[in-house]
Amino acid sequence: MALHILFFQICVGIVALPIHILNFFSLWSPIVRKALPYLLERFTKTVNKQMGEHKRDLFRHLDDFRSPSGELKVLEIGCGTGANFEFFPARCKVTLVDPNPNFKNFLSKSLSDNEHVNFENFLVASGEDMSLVASGSQDVVICTLVMCSVHNIDAVISEIKRVLRPGGGFFFIEHVLADPGSWDYFFQLILDPTWVQILDGCRLTKETWKNIENAKFSDVKLRHIKAPFKCSPLKPHIIGYAVK
Repeated sequence: MALHILFFQICVGIVALPIHILNFFSLWSPIVRKALPYLLERFTKTVNKQMGEHKRDLFRHLDDFRSPSGELKVLEIGCGTGANFEFFPARCKVTLVDPNPNFKNFLSKSLSDNEHVNFENFLVASGEDMSLVASGSQDVVICTLVMCSVHNIDAVISEIKRVLRPGGGFFFIEHVLADPGSWDYFFQLILDPTWVQILDGCRLTKETWKNIENAKFSDVKLRHIKAPFKCSPLKPHIIGYAVK
């Protein structure tokens, strides 16, 4: 690693030293898990305003995956506070999966604000192990800004493929590593060691598109975009869907 990057990483780490100490004693993560729903409730409203056009363009394809009976069963991994509900089509049946049980109360408000969504179940589980969801039971799986914080992307994608019916769709929006040599890339490398500590496992340097492209879906429609976030290391994104 270049010495100048290591130097700046150390500087950022020193500024965030209290958080690193709390993490060392396993005290920071419980704080984040309780605070995260409150933070995301505000953050996702901003994201939806800035990314709304991209989300509408992506999720308009959800109806293409309805079963012959017209039913659309959707499973959302890392549902958070329900930020995507407003973009879902009418009469979809939604199962929600999140490892953080603290989101459950916030989901009630989002569901009441989006009556076109038919709530099925909320499961406290990680994306790597969704054993409570039957194989081949879902028409669509949705995952937005989640792969950055999972422990094993390939394991999550394997579970996604398991629960999808043949011909089902995996929809994703994820922030990823920037182009090498760009300023975004430079700041991602500097911030990542501390960022992952502050935000409970979220990494800035994942190349998630490679995992999706190597997962042997029958078809992948993926593109790289720059999210319209000002002064943010989260600007580089991938967006699209893959067909089982």
